[in-house]
Amino acid sequence: MALKPLQLRNAVLARQIEILRVAGLMEEGGDVDVLFDQVEVRVVNLDTGDFVDDIDGATYDQRKAAKDPSMSDAVPPEADVAGIQRRARYAPIYVVKDGDEIATIILPIHGYGLWSTMYGFLALEGDASTVKGLTFYEDGETPGLGGEINNPRWQARWVGRQLFDDQGEARLRVIRGSPDPNSPEAIHQVDGISGATLTVNGVNNAIEYWFGDSGFGKFLARFRQQGGAA
Repeated sequence: MALKPLQLRNAVLARQIEILRVAGLMEEGGDVDVLFDQVEVRVVNLDTGDFVDDIDGATYDQRKAAKDPSMSDAVPPEADVAGIQRRARYAPIYVVKDGDEIATIILPIHGYGLWSTMYGFLALEGDASTVKGLTFYEDGETPGLGGEINNPRWQARWVGRQLFDDQGEARLRVIRGSPDPNSPEAIHQVDGISGATLTVNGVNNAIEYWFGDSGFGKFLARFRQQGGAA
Protein backbone atom coordinates (compact mmCIF):
# COMPACT_ATOMS: atom_id res chain seq x y z
CA MET A 1 0.00 0.00 0.00
CA ALA A 2 2.80 2.40 0.89
CA LEU A 3 4.47 1.81 -2.48
CA LYS A 4 1.32 2.29 -4.58
CA PRO A 5 1.62 6.09 -5.03
CA LEU A 6 5.23 5.66 -6.16
CA GLN A 7 4.25 2.87 -8.54
CA LEU A 8 1.48 5.00 -10.04
CA ARG A 9 3.85 7.93 -10.43
CA ASN A 10 6.41 5.72 -12.13
CA ALA A 11 3.75 4.42 -14.54
CA VAL A 12 2.74 7.98 -15.45
CA LEU A 13 6.39 8.97 -15.85
CA ALA A 14 7.06 5.99 -18.14
CA ARG A 15 4.12 6.95 -20.40
CA GLN A 16 5.24 10.58 -20.49
CA ILE A 17 8.73 9.49 -21.57
CA GLU A 18 7.25 7.38 -24.38
CA ILE A 19 5.04 10.27 -25.51
CA LEU A 20 8.02 12.62 -25.56
CA ARG A 21 10.11 10.05 -27.39
CA VAL A 22 7.54 9.29 -30.08
CA ALA A 23 7.01 13.04 -30.60
CA GLY A 24 10.76 13.63 -30.98
CA LEU A 25 10.89 15.81 -27.85
CA MET A 26 12.87 13.60 -25.47
CA GLU A 27 16.29 14.95 -24.51
CA GLU A 28 18.96 12.85 -22.82
CA GLY A 29 19.20 13.95 -19.21
CA GLY A 30 16.25 16.30 -19.60
CA ASP A 31 13.67 16.88 -16.88
CA VAL A 32 10.60 14.93 -17.99
CA ASP A 33 8.16 17.24 -16.20
CA VAL A 34 9.70 20.31 -17.86
CA LEU A 35 9.80 18.69 -21.30
CA PHE A 36 6.22 17.48 -20.95
CA ASP A 37 5.05 21.08 -20.52
CA GLN A 38 5.29 21.26 -24.33
CA VAL A 39 2.53 18.64 -24.59
CA GLU A 40 -1.14 19.49 -24.20
CA VAL A 41 -3.54 16.73 -23.19
CA ARG A 42 -6.97 16.90 -24.80
CA VAL A 43 -9.93 14.52 -24.74
CA VAL A 44 -11.82 13.45 -27.85
CA ASN A 45 -15.34 12.06 -28.17
CA LEU A 46 -14.72 9.08 -30.45
CA ASP A 47 -18.36 8.93 -31.54
CA THR A 48 -18.38 12.49 -32.92
CA GLY A 49 -14.70 13.28 -33.48
CA ASP A 50 -14.99 16.47 -31.40
CA PHE A 51 -12.79 17.73 -28.60
CA VAL A 52 -14.57 17.83 -25.24
CA ASP A 53 -13.77 20.31 -22.50
CA ASP A 54 -15.68 18.85 -19.57
CA ILE A 55 -13.28 15.92 -19.00
CA ASP A 56 -9.82 16.54 -17.54
CA GLY A 57 -7.32 14.82 -19.83
CA ALA A 58 -4.66 14.80 -17.09
CA THR A 59 -6.75 12.55 -14.86
CA TYR A 60 -8.95 10.68 -17.35
CA ASP A 61 -8.18 6.94 -17.40
CA GLN A 62 -9.20 5.38 -20.72
CA ARG A 63 -8.57 1.83 -19.52
CA LYS A 64 -10.72 2.31 -16.45
CA ALA A 65 -13.45 3.95 -18.53
CA ALA A 66 -13.47 0.99 -20.94
CA LYS A 67 -14.49 -1.27 -18.03
CA ASP A 68 -17.33 1.03 -16.96
CA PRO A 69 -20.58 0.35 -18.89
CA SER A 70 -21.65 3.96 -18.35
CA MET A 71 -18.48 5.21 -20.06
CA SER A 72 -17.97 2.59 -22.76
CA ASP A 73 -19.62 0.31 -25.30
CA ALA A 74 -19.15 -3.34 -26.14
CA VAL A 75 -17.45 -3.78 -29.50
CA PRO A 76 -19.46 -6.16 -31.71
CA PRO A 77 -17.44 -9.34 -32.36
CA GLU A 78 -17.51 -8.82 -36.14
CA ALA A 79 -15.99 -5.34 -35.68
CA ASP A 80 -13.53 -6.22 -32.93
CA VAL A 81 -10.49 -6.83 -35.15
CA ALA A 82 -8.16 -5.56 -32.40
CA GLY A 83 -9.62 -7.82 -29.70
CA ILE A 84 -10.34 -5.01 -27.23
CA GLN A 85 -13.90 -6.17 -26.32
CA ARG A 86 -14.98 -2.77 -24.96
CA ARG A 87 -14.18 0.73 -26.22
CA ALA A 88 -14.31 3.84 -24.04
CA ARG A 89 -16.38 6.63 -25.57
CA TYR A 90 -13.65 9.15 -24.90
CA ALA A 91 -9.90 8.99 -25.50
CA PRO A 92 -7.03 11.23 -24.45
CA ILE A 93 -4.79 12.61 -27.17
CA TYR A 94 -1.57 14.55 -26.84
CA VAL A 95 -0.78 17.55 -29.02
CA VAL A 96 2.25 19.73 -29.56
CA LYS A 97 1.55 23.20 -30.95
CA ASP A 98 3.46 25.56 -33.19
CA GLY A 99 1.77 28.84 -32.40
CA ASP A 100 -1.96 28.33 -32.81
CA GLU A 101 -1.54 25.29 -35.05
CA ILE A 102 -1.18 21.70 -33.91
CA ALA A 103 2.16 20.43 -35.23
CA THR A 104 2.13 16.91 -33.74
CA ILE A 105 -0.69 14.60 -32.65
CA ILE A 106 0.09 11.61 -30.42
CA LEU A 107 -2.68 9.00 -30.29
CA PRO A 108 -2.97 6.04 -27.92
CA ILE A 109 -3.64 2.67 -29.55
CA HIS A 110 -4.00 -0.85 -28.24
CA GLY A 111 -4.82 -4.28 -29.54
CA TYR A 112 -4.21 -7.94 -28.83
CA GLY A 113 -0.99 -9.51 -30.10
CA LEU A 114 0.23 -13.07 -29.61
CA TRP A 115 0.14 -13.24 -25.82
CA SER A 116 -1.30 -10.02 -24.51
CA THR A 117 -2.74 -6.60 -25.24
CA MET A 118 -0.15 -4.25 -26.72
CA TYR A 119 -0.37 -0.59 -25.67
CA GLY A 120 1.38 2.12 -27.63
CA PHE A 121 1.35 5.56 -29.21
CA LEU A 122 1.36 6.61 -32.85
CA ALA A 123 2.51 10.17 -33.54
CA LEU A 124 1.40 12.07 -36.63
CA GLU A 125 2.63 15.28 -38.21
CA GLY A 126 0.28 18.24 -38.39
CA ASP A 127 -1.21 16.95 -41.65
CA ALA A 128 -2.81 14.15 -39.58
CA SER A 129 -1.49 11.48 -41.95
CA THR A 130 2.34 11.45 -42.00
CA VAL A 131 3.75 9.18 -39.30
CA LYS A 132 6.24 10.89 -37.00
CA GLY A 133 6.83 7.92 -34.71
CA LEU A 134 5.53 4.72 -33.17
CA THR A 135 6.20 3.21 -29.77
CA PHE A 136 4.82 0.45 -27.58
CA TYR A 137 5.14 0.92 -23.82
CA GLU A 138 3.44 -2.26 -22.60
CA ASP A 139 3.19 -5.72 -24.13
CA GLY A 140 3.97 -9.36 -23.42
CA GLU A 141 5.26 -10.39 -26.82
CA THR A 142 8.04 -12.96 -27.24
CA PRO A 143 11.54 -11.44 -26.89
CA GLY A 144 13.49 -11.65 -30.13
CA LEU A 145 10.34 -12.27 -32.17
CA GLY A 146 7.17 -10.26 -31.53
CA GLY A 147 9.13 -8.31 -28.95
CA GLU A 148 10.89 -6.65 -31.89
CA ILE A 149 8.02 -4.15 -31.95
CA ASN A 150 10.06 -2.44 -29.21
CA ASN A 151 13.21 -2.31 -31.33
CA PRO A 152 14.00 1.34 -32.19
CA ARG A 153 15.34 0.28 -35.59
CA TRP A 154 12.01 -1.30 -36.52
CA GLN A 155 10.03 1.59 -35.08
CA ALA A 156 12.13 4.01 -37.16
CA ARG A 157 10.80 2.34 -40.34
CA TRP A 158 7.39 3.87 -39.63
CA VAL A 159 8.63 7.45 -39.83
CA GLY A 160 7.43 9.24 -42.97
CA ARG A 161 4.85 6.60 -43.90
CA GLN A 162 1.34 7.77 -44.76
CA LEU A 163 -1.53 6.59 -42.59
CA PHE A 164 -4.27 7.58 -45.04
CA ASP A 165 -4.63 7.50 -48.82
CA ASP A 166 -6.02 10.38 -50.89
CA GLN A 167 -9.57 9.24 -50.17
CA GLY A 168 -9.04 9.32 -46.40
CA GLU A 169 -8.95 5.54 -45.98
CA ALA A 170 -6.50 4.12 -43.44
CA ARG A 171 -3.97 2.13 -45.49
CA LEU A 172 -0.94 1.82 -43.21
CA ARG A 173 0.16 -1.82 -42.85
CA VAL A 174 3.08 -3.98 -41.82
CA ILE A 175 3.80 -6.41 -44.65
CA ARG A 176 5.85 -9.53 -45.14
CA GLY A 177 9.31 -8.63 -46.34
CA SER A 178 10.17 -5.13 -47.50
CA PRO A 179 8.04 -2.64 -49.48
CA ASP A 180 8.75 -2.37 -53.18
CA PRO A 181 10.14 1.18 -53.59
CA ASN A 182 8.66 1.31 -57.09
CA SER A 183 5.14 0.58 -55.86
CA PRO A 184 2.74 3.45 -55.03
CA GLU A 185 1.67 1.36 -52.02
CA ALA A 186 5.15 1.56 -50.47
CA ILE A 187 4.30 4.85 -48.75
CA HIS A 188 1.69 2.97 -46.70
CA GLN A 189 3.83 -0.09 -45.92
CA VAL A 190 6.32 -1.02 -43.18
CA ASP A 191 8.82 -3.90 -43.22
CA GLY A 192 7.59 -6.99 -41.39
CA ILE A 193 9.19 -8.87 -38.49
CA SER A 194 10.43 -12.35 -39.36
CA GLY A 195 8.83 -15.09 -37.28
CA ALA A 196 6.28 -12.82 -35.59
CA THR A 197 3.21 -13.18 -37.78
CA LEU A 198 0.64 -13.04 -34.97
CA THR A 199 2.23 -10.01 -33.34
CA VAL A 200 2.38 -8.22 -36.70
CA ASN A 201 -1.25 -9.12 -37.32
CA GLY A 202 -2.06 -7.58 -33.92
CA VAL A 203 -0.30 -4.35 -34.86
CA ASN A 204 -2.15 -4.19 -38.18
CA ASN A 205 -5.46 -4.92 -36.48
CA ALA A 206 -4.86 -2.16 -33.93
CA ILE A 207 -4.09 0.31 -36.74
CA GLU A 208 -7.19 -0.79 -38.66
CA TYR A 209 -9.46 -0.38 -35.65
CA TRP A 210 -8.12 2.80 -34.09
CA PHE A 211 -7.91 4.72 -37.35
CA GLY A 212 -11.28 3.64 -38.64
CA ASP A 213 -14.63 5.26 -37.80
CA SER A 214 -14.86 3.50 -34.43
CA GLY A 215 -11.51 4.92 -33.34
CA PHE A 216 -9.83 8.20 -34.26
CA GLY A 217 -11.01 8.22 -37.88
CA LYS A 218 -13.76 10.81 -37.35
CA PHE A 219 -11.53 13.05 -35.27
CA LEU A 220 -8.69 13.01 -37.82
CA ALA A 221 -11.05 13.61 -40.74
CA ARG A 222 -12.53 16.61 -38.94
CA PHE A 223 -9.05 17.82 -38.02
CA ARG A 224 -7.91 17.74 -41.64
CA GLN A 225 -11.06 19.51 -42.81
CA GLN A 226 -10.42 22.30 -40.30
CA GLY A 227 -6.84 22.72 -41.47
CA GLY A 228 -5.14 21.69 -38.26
CA ALA A 229 -6.58 24.36 -36.00
CA ALA A 230 -6.33 23.66 -32.28
